[in-house]
Amino acid sequence: MPVLTNTKTPTEFANCIEACIRCAQACEECFNACLNETDVQARTSMLKMLNDCADICFQAVSMMARNSTFAKQHCELCAAICEACAVDCEKFKDAHCQECARFCRECAEACRKMAGLVAV
Repeated sequence: MPVLTNTKTPTEFANCIEACIRCAQACEECFNACLNETDVQARTSMLKMLNDCADICFQAVSMMARNSTFAKQHCELCAAICEACAVDCEKFKDAHCQECARFCRECAEACRKMAGLVAV
């Protein structure tokens, strides 16, 4: 997925923005795929988490793109939700759940780096 080059967006946000977009897309795709699984009732909690994760990722992209004063704090929350989503996804062995968990963990790491919680 191409990312727009915008000189108004701080370059240090670029990797995090890309990771958030990939994660949100993975969560939306996983949600859709899970609806077709035979054990969809067992996935209720995870389906809600997938929605939360996609939403927070899209919000984080918006906050970073406009260089919001609260972008770093928002990304801290995004990292926590992405980690929780990864844990939920890893409980299911479907390829789409495992792939989503991977994207969630990558996004959480990028958000932590952007927020200054870990060394870059």
